[in-house]
Order: sequence, then C-alpha cells, then structure tokens
Amino acid sequence: MKRLLLGAAAIALLAGMSAPAFADYTLTILHTNDFHSRIEPINKYDSTCGEKDTAEGKCFGGSARLDTAIKERRAADPNSLLVDGGDQFQGSLFYTYYKGKAAAELMNTLGYDAMTVGNHEFDDGPEVLRGFMDAIKFPILLSNADVSKEPTLADVLKPSTIIEKDGQKIGLIGLTPRDAVELSSPGKNITFTDPEPALKREIAKLQAEGVNKIIVLSHSGYKVDQRIAASVDGIDVIVGGHSHTYLSSTDDKAEGPYPTWVDAPDGTRVPIVQAASYGKFLGELKVTFDDDGKVIDAVGAPIIMDNAVAEDATIKARVHELAGPLEEIRAEVVADTAAPIDGNRDTCRAKECEMGNLVADAMLAHTASQGVTIAIQNGGGLRASIDEGPVTMGEILTVLPFQNTVATFQLTGKGIVAALENGVSQVEEGAGRFPQVAGLKYTWTKAAKPNEGRIKSVEVKDGDGWAPIDPDKTYLVVTNDYMRRGGDGYSVFATDAQNAYDFGPNLENVVIEYMTGANAPYQPYVDGRVTEAE
Repeated sequence: MKRLLLGAAAIALLAGMSAPAFADYTLTILHTNDFHSRIEPINKYDSTCGEKDTAEGKCFGGSARLDTAIKERRAADPNSLLVDGGDQFQGSLFYTYYKGKAAAELMNTLGYDAMTVGNHEFDDGPEVLRGFMDAIKFPILLSNADVSKEPTLADVLKPSTIIEKDGQKIGLIGLTPRDAVELSSPGKNITFTDPEPALKREIAKLQAEGVNKIIVLSHSGYKVDQRIAASVDGIDVIVGGHSHTYLSSTDDKAEGPYPTWVDAPDGTRVPIVQAASYGKFLGELKVTFDDDGKVIDAVGAPIIMDNAVAEDATIKARVHELAGPLEEIRAEVVADTAAPIDGNRDTCRAKECEMGNLVADAMLAHTASQGVTIAIQNGGGLRASIDEGPVTMGEILTVLPFQNTVATFQLTGKGIVAALENGVSQVEEGAGRFPQVAGLKYTWTKAAKPNEGRIKSVEVKDGDGWAPIDPDKTYLVVTNDYMRRGGDGYSVFATDAQNAYDFGPNLENVVIEYMTGANAPYQPYVDGRVTEAE
C-alpha cells in the first residue's frame, strides 16, 4: 500500500512538472537621443574634439566609440534593443554637408532597431526626412502628427510598429513635440497633436494585436514624459529625448534618477529614461516583465562614452573618410577669443549668456546702419560653447549650425514685449525660445504664469542711457529668419511684423565679421541686460 501511495505521489509530481511554467522576460534597452550629428567625438564644450584634447584623452562620444560600447553590451546581453529618442539631424558639418545620409549610414552600421522623429528631423522639410527614411534599415515612428496630406510621408511614416525579440512581441510608438511646427520646418501639410490621444489610440491598436509590452520613444521632453506616464494606461517604458536630460541615480548633478518612476492611472509604475545628448552617454536599462507584460523591475544607468571606451577602428576610418570634404571648411581660422565663450544650453535657455550677447551684438552691429536698434536671438539657436584661442569655421558652425539668415522688420513696443513674454514662457522646460538680446534690457520673473506678466520691465537704448519701451512706438528689430517666420513660438514676428526682410547674410558670417577687426581678440562678457526678479 505504501508503495502504491509513493507511486501516486510521483505521478502527481510529474504531472505538475509537465504543466506550463512561465518565466519572467528580461529585455535590455540600449538608447541614445539628441545626437545632433556628433558623428565625431566631442570636447567638454560639445564641439568637435581637437588634436590636443584627443591626445590628452579628453574626448567623448562619436559613432566609433558608441559602436564599441553597443557591441560590448550586446555581447553581455544578447536580448537587447537599440533605439533612439530623436534629433539625429542638425548640429555639425556632417549634417550641413550630407544632410541625413551620413546619419543613416552610421545608424545602420550600429544596428539600430527603431527611432522616433525629433523636431530637427524636419529642419530641411519633409523631403530630407523622406530621403533619410529611404536609407535606413529600421523603422522611424511618429504617432502624434497627421501626415496624410504630405505626399512625401503619407503611408510611409508610421505611428507605431511591432518587433520581435527572443520570441516576444515588443510594441514601439513614436512621439515628437506638439509644437514641432514652431521648432522646425515641417511645411504646411503636417498637423501635430497632443501626445495623449495618439498614445491611447496606438496602445489600443497594439494590444488588439496581442502586444503586451509597449515602449514609447518620446521626443517630448522629460516633464512631458512624466505627464504622459501619469495619465495614459498601457505604457511600459518611456525612452525620452528633446530636453537633453541627464538622469542618474548616483550623480547629484543629474536632473532626476535613472530610471525615473511614475505611477500610471492603472496602478502600474512606468520607468522613464533619457541619455543627455550628443552621444556622450549610452543609456542601458534592463527591464523585467511578468507573464502579463507588466514591468516588475527596471534597473540601469547611463554609460559615459569617455576615453575608457575605445573607438571601433573600422568606423573611425569611415568617419575620417566622410570628414574629408569638411576639413578645408572647418579648419580655417576665422577669429580669436581671449577667453572661453559660454554657450551652454542650461545657461542660454535660462538667463543672459556670453554666446547670446555675442550673437545679438553681432546682429545689431551689422544692421545698425539701417536704423535697427534691437536684436533678439533664441537661446536654442546656440548649440555649443567655444574654447579660448583661435576660432575655426568648424567651431562657429557648431554653435550656429542652422544656416539661418539675418532678418529685419518693424514692430511696435507692445509686440516686442509680447515676444519677450513668449521667450520666457517655457524656461522651466528648458525651451529654446529664451530671448538673448542687444539694444534692450528686460527683467522677468517666474512668479507669474507664462504669458501673463512674466516680463516686469523692458528698456531700450536711448543715447548713452536707457528708456522704458514705448508700447505704441514702432522699432526696427533684427533676429534670425527662423524666429521671424514664427519659430520657437514667436508668432508675433510672423503676424505683426512690418516691412520684413528675411534674406540678409548668414548669421555665422555676421558673427565672424563682428569677432574680427576692432573686436579682435573677442572678449566674452555679460552685463546685466537680462535680470530675473523674485
């Protein structure tokens, strides 16, 4: 009898073992964002690394270094996904010269699985984006825009996709800034929408196809990503971009932890990650899902791409080959500076900065003979700092990569104040519209709501002194053509400007002109023209 009981127990045990047993699923997400054409390594000023810094091992990033790190991480965890949070375009001569072709080639070589469309992917219109799409071997996604009326993108640019990793379906959805029409040049045929309805639509569609693991590639900014995670069910992970946010759980200088966890309406928790910008970090997030596709754990860190990471020799050689046609352009010394010029985005998008003063002063000096008395430059149009000493054309073009022209127009004092209100309306988000100025000075405060009286006072140059701006007087203003057409929210420039002329010289040439001659060597400075009040 005892023998029979043991046999029955063994049979029961075997039966239990034969029942399906589900294991957790782990996926490593490798990610970049806001690469901005930094195909070559960069220095601490986010400009192309020179010979001296290279020799001293002070360079970061670059496609060849990223490739080495990506290969190492894939070897350590084969079940991995490589994605990009947008803005591969714009930022160096590689984009100026090749547009999206060099980016496509190198992203294919590195083996990206997907990316989202950043606002800068529209900088040269839908046609250049379509050329990039035709060249890449992975999907690029955009859900919160209607492209059906744009012939180059209709039926080609998809909102979401499904890829398979280790036998599991992974849903990917792309987002770009809702105000992309103000931030770039998508043309009149594309309409951008709030991300939340788009996400809910695509999540429902993916879930209907049996997908229970959904990753959002969001070029929307860190704060928007947190809002999305807190308001939309069904998101498992957000890989972000646009705000160039450095996240870390070990560095006090980081804006938040890596990952940043946000409670979703359905009670789940959503990890959000971002990897700063310019290829200085490779993000690595190891995510564990349960059998229902719910995230039960997510750990990782941004991996710094410093001199400890060797450059892949083959890619380094290819980058050198691509750089050939650019060398003569960027090696030319065009000016000299007596000290480093601060063009850091954290400064120029929040307060008066040295680079902003340089560019605004240069525009004003160039147009003063036309009667122009006020210059306004968006902080987001300044993309790097410049170190002390000889200044090359390559450095100037890294700071000013957009090939903007100088634009002049007439506007009332009331319109100028409205423009400044727009300029300080999104400081908390690090938006690029922050106004760097010349010929006027202003005081502003965060205490007021955006566009509801943040500008406390505005004064214009009056001989050797200053006078309050006259709301009814018409002033001659200079800016760049992007802003004059309404970019970065400066719609008042587009709608109320009189006698506008957008076809002046290129901004980079005006800056070079200003830094030479009587101003050589250039001495960077700030003088209190922008003041933040309590």
